[in-house]
Amino acid sequence: MPDSVRASTRCGTVVLAGRPNAGKSTLLNRLVGEPLAIVSRKPQTTRQAVIGIRTDEHIQLIFVDLPGLLEPSYLMQHIMLDEAVAALRRADAVLYLHPLAEGTPPPLTDVLPHAGVLRAPCRTVLTKADLVPAERREALAEDRLAVSARSGEGLDALLAWCRDRMPPGPLRHDPEDLSTQPLRFFAAEFAREAAFHHLGAELPYALAAETDEFREGSQPLYIRVILYVERESQKGMVIGKRGRTIKAIGSDTRARLEAFLGTPVYLDLWVKTLAKWRSDATALRRFGFSVPGTKGQ
Repeated sequence: MPDSVRASTRCGTVVLAGRPNAGKSTLLNRLVGEPLAIVSRKPQTTRQAVIGIRTDEHIQLIFVDLPGLLEPSYLMQHIMLDEAVAALRRADAVLYLHPLAEGTPPPLTDVLPHAGVLRAPCRTVLTKADLVPAERREALAEDRLAVSARSGEGLDALLAWCRDRMPPGPLRHDPEDLSTQPLRFFAAEFAREAAFHHLGAELPYALAAETDEFREGSQPLYIRVILYVERESQKGMVIGKRGRTIKAIGSDTRARLEAFLGTPVYLDLWVKTLAKWRSDATALRRFGFSVPGTKGQ
């Protein structure tokens, strides 16, 4: 890249952090213009960071949607927390998200004391502003940035803040790219999102999704996704009476994939049991988690 072009471009990583249900995934989807991340009313939906890329002329923002920050209680959550801390320490800028209606946010260091002192500039962003009456927003927001991913309120100011903090340097990705993650990752995520929608309050947390096969050259595009549960009794819940639940999950997943990929999809959806996978290091590595070199308990 010529020096003149290199000097005029800016590129960096912006991490979206906050507690579960702070609106991180909805905001990421709005910022990149594509529904990359799972959106659900159930907390702790995001398990692995979702990468979204936005390129505006000579400035590239690489957004990282972290899992909701919480105290871990089993191996998968410990890994999620470790990865969140690592992402925050690598960031060029941090957006600390907190729902506007929930009042004054606690300091990020209280929510995530494990991260220590961050080198990156951090801006507190009050989300879901459209849910708060206009006459209350100014008093609640004070000097913080209030935004709404649904209406677009405050997003221009948020993007301007991010762009101003990106370091000079070449763009790291093609301007047309929306993510660094493979299509196989999103196929599994979309299946898990559909499962969250169709299953009860607790079962989704015992469910994992893995893209077992992705035939790039086939027409229609053949994708096989396996949904894993922790107990045999849970398989029946996922399948449903006369297969109604699994059919609904498959139908929603296929529609989402076809809209995302722009091509017809043949989705082959299976349900299997993998006992205690959330606390098993081998299983977690299989699902794409960066597990330290110790055996799961």
